[in-house]
Amino acid sequence: MPQPVIATVGASPVGRTDLPGRDLFSVAIEEAFEGRPDPADLVEAVYVGNQSESYEHQIMYGTLLAEWAGLRNVPAERVEGCAAAGALALRHAVKDVRNGEHEAVLACGVEKMTAGGTEGATDALSAAFERALEQRSGITAPSQYALLARRYLHETETTERDLAEIAVKNHRNAARNPRAQFPKEIDVETVLQSAPVAPPLSLYDCAPVGDGAAAVLVTTAEAAADLDGPVVSVDGTGAAANNLAVAERDMTDIDGARTAAETAYEEAEIGPNDVDVAEVHDAFTVCEALLSEAVGLAPKGKGYQSYRPPEERDDGWTDVAVSTSGGLKARGHPIGATGLLQAIEEAFEGRPDPADLVEA
Repeated sequence: MPQPVIATVGASPVGRTDLPGRDLFSVAIEEAFEGRPDPADLVEAVYVGNQSESYEHQIMYGTLLAEWAGLRNVPAERVEGCAAAGALALRHAVKDVRNGEHEAVLACGVEKMTAGGTEGATDALSAAFERALEQRSGITAPSQYALLARRYLHETETTERDLAEIAVKNHRNAARNPRAQFPKEIDVETVLQSAPVAPPLSLYDCAPVGDGAAAVLVTTAEAAADLDGPVVSVDGTGAAANNLAVAERDMTDIDGARTAAETAYEEAEIGPNDVDVAEVHDAFTVCEALLSEAVGLAPKGKGYQSYRPPEERDDGWTDVAVSTSGGLKARGHPIGATGLLQAIEEAFEGRPDPADLVEA
């Protein structure tokens, strides 16, 4: 069975821009293939992660981006999975290569969230919630995650200051990331005194709205040998679905993420203790705590300690550094591109030593 590897990557900066989604993708694809063969000579299929067509009133993103990459007559599909869309596009590419269906597959993601303004972004994100139980009651992304945060604070020893420390840590990490939307450090008081969004979450507990794109070429190890530069082996992936409505699941136990992580660990023949750095879905600070627990990096109720150096965490924590890119919180969260940006940053981007990144 062929061994899938990531052979080259590219991404746009994350932030507010006048560029449409297809031009953001052009930035990513040009970086990925600079000094390498033309995509048309390599790529056999395309998967595009994209959360919503409503931002730019544009469907058929698979076909559109294949065209802009100079690809003709190749399979090109849009992958929809809200914030998981980019990661799912990468997983599809990996599976295609591993199964021998294609030798080189382009996984990409793009989102032009600012096109519809704050109201448009709020509406598009709310469409990810269960319509009968949640959308009709007016729930928004911040209010949904505020429910999770309230429950987590109630069930554990976590404080609002602990959640604020997660934001501080991620902003500090983003200050080292040239692609970050907010490459600046902040302090705890700035977070705690920022405007309330959905208590207990305030402005600095929430990831920003932003635009961005990313591209990843997945090939066989043999095909990658003909390309210049390092490659990164993809040894395991996993995916699983939770119940959609928050009322239909345990608010402090993200079991879909647990199942996906266990699948990936088993496939890669590793465990949580083998992970040195991890990018988790910190769209809100409480998410970093919950997901650190779900994927086995932290014991139940202790995920909020991700901002602490390993030696200051409770027993059961691994030595992992979390959200070293700055995370969704400060690197930014252009939804369809987010999962691919996480993969790029963990696989290829130069970073300081993980111990430095979680230093208090």
